[in-house]
Amino acid sequence: MSDMRRLMQLVLQHWPWLAAGGLFGVIAVGSNIALMGLSAYLISKAAIATGVAELALAITGVRVLAISRAAFRYLERYTTHRAMFRILSTVRVWFYRAVEPLAPARLVDRRSGELLARSVNDVDALEDFYIKVLVPPVVAAVVVAGVSVVYGIFDVAIGLSLAFFLVLTGLVLPLTARWLSATPAASVATLRGDVGAMLVDEVQGVADLVALDAAEGHRAQLLARAGELDGARRRLGAIEGVANALSGLFASLAGLVILVLAIPLVTAGELEGVFLAALPLAAIAAFEAVQPLSRSLQLYDSTKVSARRVFELVDEEPPVTDPAEPVPLPEAHALEVEGLSFRFGPDEPWVLRDLDLQVGEGERVAFVGPSGSGKSTLVSLLLRFWDYDDGTIRIGGRELHELDQEALREQLSVVPQDVHLFNATIEDNLLVADAHATLEDLDRACAVAQLDGFIKTLPDGYDTVVGEDGLLLSGGERRRLAIARAVLKDAPVVVLDEATADLDSTTEAALWSAMDPWLAGKTVLVISHRPTIGEHVDRVVGLGVQAARR
Repeated sequence: MSDMRRLMQLVLQHWPWLAAGGLFGVIAVGSNIALMGLSAYLISKAAIATGVAELALAITGVRVLAISRAAFRYLERYTTHRAMFRILSTVRVWFYRAVEPLAPARLVDRRSGELLARSVNDVDALEDFYIKVLVPPVVAAVVVAGVSVVYGIFDVAIGLSLAFFLVLTGLVLPLTARWLSATPAASVATLRGDVGAMLVDEVQGVADLVALDAAEGHRAQLLARAGELDGARRRLGAIEGVANALSGLFASLAGLVILVLAIPLVTAGELEGVFLAALPLAAIAAFEAVQPLSRSLQLYDSTKVSARRVFELVDEEPPVTDPAEPVPLPEAHALEVEGLSFRFGPDEPWVLRDLDLQVGEGERVAFVGPSGSGKSTLVSLLLRFWDYDDGTIRIGGRELHELDQEALREQLSVVPQDVHLFNATIEDNLLVADAHATLEDLDRACAVAQLDGFIKTLPDGYDTVVGEDGLLLSGGERRRLAIARAVLKDAPVVVLDEATADLDSTTEAALWSAMDPWLAGKTVLVISHRPTIGEHVDRVVGLGVQAARR
């Protein structure tokens, strides 16, 4: 199925809004045609018969048609933009739901800037498809057919002449412009994504670039890429400018040809003289319907590229899939690992090899070992971020492959090694774990995490904004905030991955003392390089040295 057809399927539920927008667009253009034609007719009539009634009629007719055009143009803009907002909301939700199962396994090797460009720029670019590509051709087709028939009633030659210029402007010219702009349009979509990705990378890494005295070199690369984008846009603009100029020329020629064809009819008495002004002016007004089509075809090509980039991402196979019929979650939470081997790819070194271990329910076990020995990888496998083929992992006697992923993760409170905080308040970051938590719940969780004293020193307390990825907090504060999240979730299995890595020994001891009551009865997995970790767990398990890339 083509990308465009897939986009169409996403908007079927909103088709009434698009249809209404198209209808109002037709009426708006029709009102403009009537405004020009009838105004010319009435004014011509009034010039011949200068009575007050004729003049009043001319003025009233112009005002009514002007108001009608403005009203229906407003309704057309309102309905199409309302449809666009609804459609984009649908597409964004669909995109997020499609990408979510890919994280982190399918996204770990992609640049954050690239992901941002695809999820924001490319998705937003689809707006053009719905309101500037779909609707204008429908409006144009209805208007061209209608005015050609009406003009044909006056004279067949006039009707055919008008239809010729409308088709020339609305079909031949756009197709020619599309052929000329195909390459720059595709380049714009691709380069826009590249520039966005590079810009995000530079902003995120600006401190490192400055420290390494590499900011200027990176900026030069960005400017070079931006220059390519600017060049592609200029080529598109030039083609669009020529197309717009030719469109205006064809409209004027159409008015002139109709005037030339109408004069003999007036001379022969077959046509009233007042139509000499009305017919050409109304014909020129009809070109309002076909002039956007050149732009529509250009946008069709650029949105096609954006659609390909979007579907390219969402069509990736999820690394882990749920079973067709998941088994119920176990009531027990003992952990058993047998013969577990794992590597990130067929050509990658083994991270875990023939691992066997058991963690009893309510037991605290620490995993120690050098970097690359697979400690954090084991956590990722437990969370079902990655799939494994060799060996088994069971929780409460149930193999993880048999369980629903989301239901499994509800049983886990995890403090990850790499803590991510949102650019929001402390409260907002805590409520990620439990959206319905009360202030008392927050206080209790922060007390366990030894974060309550720090929060009390802040002028805004829980309303303090932590900055991008917790930039305004220290490493220890970020980790304690992550621990508070885990406390709020309060799952029966707790995973602490280097949870105390950035804490001094005094704070670490106080933290473990505060966590002891909360951890009582839970199955606890601790990953740590701390030599004192044995004091806080029931036993320590060493993992062998494994070469790993993560």
